[in-house]
Amino acid sequence: MKKTEFLQWVKFTICFLLISAALVGTSSVASRVVLTSATSAENTVEPLTVIIDAGHGGIDGGAVGDDGTMEKELNLAVAKKLEAIFDAAGINVIMTRRDDVSLGESTSSHRKLDDLKARVTLTKQHGKVIFISIHMNKFPVEKYSGLQVYYSKNDGFSKVLAESIQSYSAEYIQPYNSRKAKAAGSEIYVLDNALCPAVLVECGFMSNRAELDNLKNENYQKQLAVCIFAAFINAVENKNTNV
Repeated sequence: MKKTEFLQWVKFTICFLLISAALVGTSSVASRVVLTSATSAENTVEPLTVIIDAGHGGIDGGAVGDDGTMEKELNLAVAKKLEAIFDAAGINVIMTRRDDVSLGESTSSHRKLDDLKARVTLTKQHGKVIFISIHMNKFPVEKYSGLQVYYSKNDGFSKVLAESIQSYSAEYIQPYNSRKAKAAGSEIYVLDNALCPAVLVECGFMSNRAELDNLKNENYQKQLAVCIFAAFINAVENKNTNV
């Protein structure tokens, strides 16, 4: 193992151990991770619900790697690992999908748009939520790599969360990645239409052969999930501290 790889492994291990230690007191973590503003009459806080969105699914496979790997499969694999961590922390989680399915009606002539609308509708049905969408990137030029986070411009906390995820991923698993979190435009439907805090995480480039190998690796998927969760806790607890 090269020195740089060893240092990267040490950083990730430290991060993982810190998170594991925090999860020992799951009830304490869950009680702190809440959104502030609930019913003013009772002066209480509303427990946080996280919606984890595994992008694409069903007839919509998303991007396809040169080896035939489909984005929808990688999205779901990472999303399920992220769900397991949130669940262990005692944080309520809703998955937009758990299987290889589309959320749009099979008979609809606008199935893709219906699918996206259904994901946005979920954000409006469950009170105070934070929406995290998992995707993979692809570009015609193979040299590009690295995680990229986009955030909704409809809620200020979206940017805070996106920047935290972008920073944690560079710190612990992608030291080469100098990308910055970006505001989403109308081309990212779910972020453009969600009114709650919402981010979309492009975990890496399927068009980069080395990165695709990582994205298909279960241990690397776990690293991505742990970093997203750690960044989430950092962003939410700082938000509550500064209220």
